[in-house]
Formats: sequence, structure tokens, C-alpha cells
Amino acid sequence: MEIVAECPVLPGCVSQGRTREEALANIREAIELYLETEEAPELPTAFEVAEAEVIV
Repeated sequence: MEIVAECPVLPGCVSQGRTREEALANIREAIELYLETEEAPELPTAFEVAEAEVIV
């Protein structure tokens, strides 16, 4: 099973991992790489943080 992580503020910034920890580490790296690109959008000054867990 793969766990998918995404950053909704950055369109298309998605990653995955075999564990929650791996998925979080991978999305952190994806965010860093995304922000290094020339197409990186200006980030909003305020945003909401939410977390959801789905068990199948």
C-alpha cells in the first residue's frame, strides 16, 4: 500500500511513500524542489492546515 501526500497550495505537488514518515519526507523534498522552479507561485500569507486519515 502506498500513502499519497500532496500540498494543495502548490498545484501538482504530490508525492508518496510506503509509510506515513516516508510520504512526509518525500512531500517535503517535493515542496523544496517545487519552490526552486521558476514557475513556483507566490505563496499566500495565510492558509489553513488540515489533516485527514483514511483507513481502508
